Amino acid sequence: MIRKANTADHNALIELWLPSTIAAHPFVPESYWHESLDLVSNTYIPQASNWIYETPNGPVGFISVLNEQLIGALFIEQNYVGQGIGHALMQHVQARYPVLILEVYQKNQRAYRFYRKHGFNVSERSYNEETGNYILTMHWVNHQS
Repeated sequence: MIRKANTADHNALIELWLPSTIAAHPFVPESYWHESLDLVSNTYIPQASNWIYETPNGPVGFISVLNEQLIGALFIEQNYVGQGIGHALMQHVQARYPVLILEVYQKNQRAYRFYRKHGFNVSERSYNEETGNYILTMHWVNHQS
């Protein structure tokens, strides 16, 4: 079940985000994500519209949209990856927003393929000095709205 997150879900979102982002980005030093934790916890998550995918065991994934168009996070608990949860969350936000933008590390080919499958196209490639990796900016437009 997908539902809108509320303030009581904050800790669950962070508990999903940190291990999931570390697992998804083995080419980025783990310390980078620990150093980013305060910014994600105190700024990004509170400012975003967040949707949670919840099972009887609790939240197992979430997607965050900032400024009505920027997907800032899409993370699934490792034990649930590959079960269609990311697909369901992406469809959920694609049904609500006419335009979506996201950034993905070029080395994160699994995520890149996932976004391409959902209609996103690369519009820009830039270098992130902090992580030493290239980032792809991708856009999606709902041509049916």
